[in-house]
Amino acid sequence: MTVSQEARQRIIQEFARSEGDTGSVEVQVALLTERIRNLTEHLRTHRKDMSTRRGLLSLVARRNSLLKYLKRRDNARYQALIQRLGLRG
Repeated sequence: MTVSQEARQRIIQEFARSEGDTGSVEVQVALLTERIRNLTEHLRTHRKDMSTRRGLLSLVARRNSLLKYLKRRDNARYQALIQRLGLRG
């Protein structure tokens, strides 16, 4: 359920704000989104895996907190990020 090293590097390069940026809100949210998508796919086939479901809910809550922070700090960056990731319907 983890993100492969190649996918992780691709996401970091795509969402980094500057060279060597691995901790910005955009990168963190993008990595969490990839993990959430992987776990969601896992749960489609393993419906009774409650420990994975609990972990998924924890990741969703963490991503939601980061998105709320970004929305408070810089609404333009928030809007651009959710559009790039295809979040919020």
